[in-house]
Amino acid sequence: MASTHAITDSATSTIASKLRDYHTLTKPEVNLLILITTSAGYYLGSPGPLRIGRLVITLTGTLLVASGTATLNQWMERGYDAQMRRTANRPLVSGRLTGREACRFGLALSAAGGVLLAASVNLVSALLAIGTLLGYLLVYTPLKRKTPLCTLLGAVPGAMPTLIGWAAASGGIGRNAWLLFGVLFLWQFPHFLAIALLYREDYALAGFRMLPRFDVDGRFTKAEIVVFAAALVIVTMLPSAGRSDATYSLIMLITGAFFLYHTAKLARSRSRVMASRVVHASVIYLPVVLGTMMAWKP
Repeated sequence: MASTHAITDSATSTIASKLRDYHTLTKPEVNLLILITTSAGYYLGSPGPLRIGRLVITLTGTLLVASGTATLNQWMERGYDAQMRRTANRPLVSGRLTGREACRFGLALSAAGGVLLAASVNLVSALLAIGTLLGYLLVYTPLKRKTPLCTLLGAVPGAMPTLIGWAAASGGIGRNAWLLFGVLFLWQFPHFLAIALLYREDYALAGFRMLPRFDVDGRFTKAEIVVFAAALVIVTMLPSAGRSDATYSLIMLITGAFFLYHTAKLARSRSRVMASRVVHASVIYLPVVLGTMMAWKP
């Protein structure tokens, strides 16, 4: 009897471990940000009362496609992930899941999400979601080993969840949808360039060209971070974003000053710790900006 219990406990533990590995493949920490930006797009794009049921379906479909994209990305890059310290323990690298398991899982998630959006929301949101997947996997992922411009091109699919949410709510993409898209597009540069500085040596081990080769001391990249952060702050203060409301502008100014302070400190510092602080500041900054835009919805 004790032996039977031991076998049952072992099988249960193995299944639970497998499920955790599948969950890890989906990059849940990234998906949280995707759900936040999709929700912002949906709310700001809603022409009338908020339809909660439709929002839930939109978020579910987007989450499925995003999870499938993250899984397929790790399947494509499993050989390179094995060369980096920060990714050496991922499920595919460690052998806890096979490439076939990950590929099937990623395709199933992506297909389910696309079908759900097309059948229960609208075709525009489904096409945008699948376009995001294709842009990320077929453009951004291979370019990471070829050119630092991958960040520029990767920022397009990275900002698409805002448009997915907007299209799900309104059936199309309005002028203000592009403003929201622009906010997320610009935000990605200080965020991901700071990450590239933080893990520069690790990326180099895998052959990822996230930073220019001539920028040995990181000064050029730090200047880029400051410029894009400044452009981002300016865009958030455009009149169409908040009906020229003084309170809206003040909140955006204070929040922008907070973000610019950290990027400026990074530009003047050689410490890797400052790059980490910019990443953390960016994660605080974006939800505040989106929340403010939603509170002052035109």
